[in-house]
Amino acid sequence: MNMSFNELEAPRVKPSLILRDAQPEEFGAASEIIRAAYAEYASGMPTDRWERYIERSADVWSRTNEAELIVAEVEGHLLGAVTFYPEGSAYAGEGWPQGCPGIRLLAVVPDGRRNGIGHALIDECIRRARARGSAAVGLHTTERMAVAKAMYERIGFQRVPTHDFGASVLAYRLDLQPTLPAEASQQPPAA
Repeated sequence: MNMSFNELEAPRVKPSLILRDAQPEEFGAASEIIRAAYAEYASGMPTDRWERYIERSADVWSRTNEAELIVAEVEGHLLGAVTFYPEGSAYAGEGWPQGCPGIRLLAVVPDGRRNGIGHALIDECIRRARARGSAAVGLHTTERMAVAKAMYERIGFQRVPTHDFGASVLAYRLDLQPTLPAEASQQPPAA
């Protein structure tokens, strides 16, 4: 049986988990998920800086022309969201090499954490990047986001300090290996 490292390490999620693009009428709910998920970091920034950061982060409407807003739904409730910037988009072009999509603003409501929802959302971004033939996918995080940072490292993301923002925003990249169709991966190599 051929399994990817993501399948081997992914925590179990409820069978009812659905990952899909957010519908416009769900943008408000996705915005609230981001606000709820990031609220714990407010105390680490001056108030005015935090307010600017959370307003930009929660403004999912402003990104819809250049990015894909992916949501995680469990039993009819949205519990998570992530923004995927395909290659060539404005975010992916900020410091990442050509052909490197970006992942931003992974958010899971506090009550939905530790159920594999965040991992599943990242896996979906990786799947989309592979489907586009991308060689890698990048993201930024901070030391304060220790749980997410540890998850990214378990998945296989590697530090890329040349793409850090200042001293506190850390860049990570996952190099993607092309995936072969099941029958091709089972054939012996040509002699």
